[in-house]
Amino acid sequence: MTLDTRAAAARAIAGVLAGGSLNNLLPAALETVSSRDRGLLQQLCYGTLRLYPRLQPQVQALLAKPLRSKDSDIEALLLLGLYQLDDTRIPDHAAVAATVAATKALKKDWARGLCNAVLRRFLRERASLAEQLSPAAQAAHPQWLYDTLQQDWPQHAGVILSANNEQPPMVLRVNAQQLSREHYLQRLAEAGIEARAGDLAPEAIYLDTATDVNLLPGFAEGQASVQDEAAQLAAVLLAPAASERVLDACAAPGGKACHLLEREPGALLTAMDIDSTRLQRVHDNLQRLQLKANVITGNAAEPPEALLTERFHRILVDAPCSASGVIRRHPDIKLLRRPHDIAALAAQQGAILRGLWPLLAPGGTLLYVTCSVLEAENSGVIQDFLQRTEDAELLPLSVGIARAAGSQILPTSHGPDGLFFSLLRRRIAGAP
Repeated sequence: MTLDTRAAAARAIAGVLAGGSLNNLLPAALETVSSRDRGLLQQLCYGTLRLYPRLQPQVQALLAKPLRSKDSDIEALLLLGLYQLDDTRIPDHAAVAATVAATKALKKDWARGLCNAVLRRFLRERASLAEQLSPAAQAAHPQWLYDTLQQDWPQHAGVILSANNEQPPMVLRVNAQQLSREHYLQRLAEAGIEARAGDLAPEAIYLDTATDVNLLPGFAEGQASVQDEAAQLAAVLLAPAASERVLDACAAPGGKACHLLEREPGALLTAMDIDSTRLQRVHDNLQRLQLKANVITGNAAEPPEALLTERFHRILVDAPCSASGVIRRHPDIKLLRRPHDIAALAAQQGAILRGLWPLLAPGGTLLYVTCSVLEAENSGVIQDFLQRTEDAELLPLSVGIARAAGSQILPTSHGPDGLFFSLLRRRIAGAP
C-alpha cells in the first residue's frame, strides 16, 4: 500500500528533526510511495531541509502555540508546505490542498484546520514575515554557521551561502583506463544526454540534468562513476606512480580509492576504513570498475598492527569533518551539526594525522582532504600538526584559493563542491 507523498516526506523530515540522518531515512520513505512520486518526495525532503533555518521561524510565528513533541510530523508538514509555497512552481492552491490532505494519511485529522489556516495566513503575510527574519535566517543557515562563514570568508560568504541552498549538479568521473573524456562525452550525446567537460579535473563531466545511472552508457561496465569534480582532484594531487605503496586511510565508500587506481593501475593500494559495513561499498565499487586493492578495517588514528611495519609512499587522508562544503548534497547538516562539533572534529582530524604520519615513508607525501570550508578544520588543523611535527613540511598547490596551510575549492553554482586540500611531505633525515 502506497502512502501519500507529502505524508511520507513529513515523516522523513520529522525523523531528521529528531536527530536522524536523511541518508538513512530517505530510502525507507521512497519505498512507501509510488515510483512516479519518488522524485517529488526527494524534492520535498531536500528542499525543505535546505531552507529549514528560513522556514522554521516563520512556522513558529504563524502558530498560536508550539506543537507538542509527538506532533513533529505536523511541524514537518507545515515546513514542507511553506517550502512549496515559497520555493517551488507548484501552484499555491494545489500546494495548500495537497498538504492539508496529508493530515489524513498521517492519521491526524485534527490538524487539518490548523494546516489550512497556517498555510493561507502565510500566503497573506509572507512579505512581512520575511522582513522579520534575521540575516542568517534569510540566508537559510543556522546562526553559528552563518557567523563562522562571514568570519572565515568575508569576501566569499555570499557565494558559499547561495551555493548551499541550491540543488547540486550531477558530476561524472570518466574511467581513463577504458576511454577518454571526449569519447564518453560523445557517447552521452549519442544517448541524448546533454553534458559538458569540467574545468578543474581532467576526467570530470557535468550533466545538464541529473540522470538515473542505469541510463548512462557503459556505467555498469565501469566506464563512468558519479563523483563531484572537486573530489576528483584528490587523486590528481596525490599522483601516485606505478609500484608505489598507497594508503587511502578513510576510504569508504571508495570513490577516491578507485580514482587513484584508474589513474595509476600499477599503484599498490590499501583501502582502509573504520566502518566495516561501509567498506562493502568499497568492495562493490572495485568490482564494478574491475580494480584490485587490499581492503582492511582499521582506525586511522590508531592504525592496526598489520600496518605498523608498512611504509607508504603516498597517503590519502579524506578526514571526517563537518561536511560544510557539501551542505547542498546533505542539507540535514543545517539541523544536525552544532558549533561544538567543530572543535571535536578538529581534534579527531589531528589525531588521525598523528596516527598515520609514522606510516609515511621519508620523502613520501600525505594529502589531507576535507569537504569543509571552515578554517578550524582545515588550515587550523594543518598548522597545529606542522608545529608538532618536525619532519613535516607543507608543499604548494596550484588549485583553488590559497590558504594559510593549503588550498580551498569553494562550492559554486553549477560547479564543484567545497573541498580543502593540504599536501605534506615527510623530510628525509639529514636533508635540508
